[in-house]
Amino acid sequence: MYASALVWGPSGGWKPADATTDDADIVFYFGLRRNLAGTSAIKELRSLYPSARLVGCSTGGHVLGEDVVDDEVAALAMKFERTPIKLAHIKVDDHGDSHACGAALGAQIADPDLSAAFVLSDGLRVNGAQLVAGLVDAVGASVRIAGGLAGDGADFSETLVGLDDDLCSGQVVAIGFYGPAIQVRTGSAGGWDVFGPRRRVTQASGNVLLTLDGEPALDLYERYLGPEAPALPGSGLLFPLKIFDPENPEHDIVRTLLAIDRAARSMTFAGDIPQGWTAQLMRGSHHNLVNGAADASAQARAKAPLAAQAALLVSCIGRRLLMGQRTGDEIEAVASFLGEETPRAGFYSYGELAPHARTDRCELHNQTMTVTTFAEAL
Repeated sequence: MYASALVWGPSGGWKPADATTDDADIVFYFGLRRNLAGTSAIKELRSLYPSARLVGCSTGGHVLGEDVVDDEVAALAMKFERTPIKLAHIKVDDHGDSHACGAALGAQIADPDLSAAFVLSDGLRVNGAQLVAGLVDAVGASVRIAGGLAGDGADFSETLVGLDDDLCSGQVVAIGFYGPAIQVRTGSAGGWDVFGPRRRVTQASGNVLLTLDGEPALDLYERYLGPEAPALPGSGLLFPLKIFDPENPEHDIVRTLLAIDRAARSMTFAGDIPQGWTAQLMRGSHHNLVNGAADASAQARAKAPLAAQAALLVSCIGRRLLMGQRTGDEIEAVASFLGEETPRAGFYSYGELAPHARTDRCELHNQTMTVTTFAEAL
């Protein structure tokens, strides 16, 4: 296989970032909502790659090489020599449809030769945990699944996912990679620190958290955020929630806030908050988040028998908001393990999909850096 990265700007169109453009099987693209829906970027990309499948999403910023960009659109084109691919898509209207959506999407790509799948999903209308559960039920736990939920910066207004000429809200796209030649490897890590007391989830429904230790969840968050509370839900991205089953405390998951209901004093997260589980607030530091990104890259490299020929990076918008102008440090940390020569692109998301480090089963993560590498055996 080969891969090349490109970048689009409003004044210069698409330009090769690290290689000349050529034929491709699939082209991933990532950009702010206004740059995808309000420009000619995708139409111009189609003219460059008339026979390729185009897949992309809106973001909270996106990655190209070692840079994090906003005003441009990033793309990564891939061409495979021995690996068939298949694309499937489905529309989802609300969070309650997410498991069925995942199962139906998985059924479209399921096959004994399916080796891996990469998924891009609407970031606001989908319960990512249930989406993944449905996918895994359909394709099997042995299939390596990675991907992410589309973003909309800190606005939380609308997210877009595109397949070829169809760019819209409420869409989920899965790309299946088939056969023994393709080698897809993943790594995922956070770097956030817990603080404050552990609390029991006393009332929750799906991804809606109502009470912790019998107290309205939003009351707790507002106390900890203090002057930042009026800026919720955006300010809540800096304080994710670590949750775990008290009977299996080592299998922990991080959840990020998507929305609040001030009247009901409830909070909606990107994935399920199981009732009876333990929850603890988290906060981050620049140093620890950068180390987490390096760890994710090291995990992907350690599991790969072949050197990475391309990489897709999915990091959380909360990480970017915390690191600010120093966000590029985590991208450089990833590059230090992948190698400077590996073409890569990616985006800042509302949720990351990757196998859990302890179980190797795909789950929804929040506030992590996820690295997915691709290589094809000769």
